[in-house]
Amino acid sequence: MEFTNTFWALVPPIVAIVLALITKETFSSLFVGIIVGALLATGLNPIAALDTLINDGFISAISGNAGIFMFLVILGVMVALVNSTGAAAAFGRWASRRVKTKVGALLATFVLGVLIFIDDYFNCLTVGSVMRPVTDLNRVSRTKLAYLIDSTAAPVCMIAPISSWAAAVSGVARDLNVDGIQLFISAIPFNYYSLLTLLFVIMITVLGFDYGPMAAAELKALRENDLGSLGHDKAVENSKAHLLDMVIPIILLIVFCILGMLYVGGFWDAGAVDSTSGKSIYHNLPLAFSNTDASVALPLGSIVALILSMIYLLIRRTTGFKDTMGCIAKGFEAMVPAILILTFAVTLKNMTGLLGADVYVGGLMEGAAEGLYKMLPAIIFLVGCGLAFATGTSWGTFSILIPIVIPIFSGSDPTLLIIGISACLAGAVCGDHCSPISDTTIMASAGANCDHIQHVRTQIPYAVTVAAISFVNYIIVGFVQNALICLATGAALTVAVLFVIKATVGKKTV
Repeated sequence: MEFTNTFWALVPPIVAIVLALITKETFSSLFVGIIVGALLATGLNPIAALDTLINDGFISAISGNAGIFMFLVILGVMVALVNSTGAAAAFGRWASRRVKTKVGALLATFVLGVLIFIDDYFNCLTVGSVMRPVTDLNRVSRTKLAYLIDSTAAPVCMIAPISSWAAAVSGVARDLNVDGIQLFISAIPFNYYSLLTLLFVIMITVLGFDYGPMAAAELKALRENDLGSLGHDKAVENSKAHLLDMVIPIILLIVFCILGMLYVGGFWDAGAVDSTSGKSIYHNLPLAFSNTDASVALPLGSIVALILSMIYLLIRRTTGFKDTMGCIAKGFEAMVPAILILTFAVTLKNMTGLLGADVYVGGLMEGAAEGLYKMLPAIIFLVGCGLAFATGTSWGTFSILIPIVIPIFSGSDPTLLIIGISACLAGAVCGDHCSPISDTTIMASAGANCDHIQHVRTQIPYAVTVAAISFVNYIIVGFVQNALICLATGAALTVAVLFVIKATVGKKTV
């Protein structure tokens, strides 16, 4: 029986996701999905499946993501270092004097998440480590913190022209002889899922209620002070610690990660040339970002920031040399669960690729294009959601769909082409936002230091609500094709839906 390029290509991630949601156990669920994928990819040959699982699965996943794993470990060390000096506790004391309400803590987390738009991994772990002391003091559950982190990671990166995501999208489009950055910027007003998610977060925070599993988690945090932390992140008290002992390392991290992305992208290389346009990258900010490699740039920038932070804190004498070196092991240990989940998720993604998920989805899209032309944005959005949810990768999703969407609309209405691309990008973010095997979702759980499956369970009702509103909007925009009118319609629908939910099933948690 032939399993490649058919619906069977989506069976392994579906098995993993269903098991994860039922058993609430991530590792075994992902491993079962990987085994199913390897067996299907090799025609149910157990010996070949084992070879595929090891070589095309785990070894490929580890070697292909070594830079990201290094970045995770360095950030773990940075968090452990700042926490060991008492700087986190000092920041918590400072913040408690200024952020005195739960709404204030949630909005401060949201604003910081929006400001760190360069990269989703960087966003998740930085916002989580900085804001945990503030949200803990105001009894915000860790799953709610993870939702805020996740909602200001991929959705913000997908509407920020200077980000690793913009670079990825423009790179895919450039391969098809399309001006990638221009296409990305034109698509922003039609990216309803990203834009409406930000509005949804603000509204549900200001209205002060939650619903679904999130309401239960928030009420437990409010009444029992059970925040749902995995532990090992209690702030250390130190009379020598100062607010700047946390602020300076974070600033160093942000500055050097940005410089690292520019350096790797060729910003200071006089001989660097963009392979597609033939233009010089030297001192060209957009081209440098579009040609950078985050898996190299982020470890490069973060290790420089870590070394400088260690030197600064040793000079300040808030920590000793032995304690500083001890933070390396502590930071690595703290990131082991996230690294394991990410390894398993990428391995499962590799199995899905071997089975030809892109070919199967491409066939579905081409079949839909023959009819329902004005409905295509809504269909593209749904396909993007489903593919990203099943594979756990938004980058992989738009890399598959953009080469399919552009030919469908080329030579016809250019506005509809932009809307179609927007629907593709929005669907990729939405599915990624919901998927338990998504790397960004895993990073959000790690940033909040909460149970991963609990984060997924509490987040899905919120993500699905925004997805339903976005789907309606993509139906409308296929016919109206006006960014301002449709965005206003989506915003009005979001506010109206939230008021209805608050009046029916919402529970006050502030």
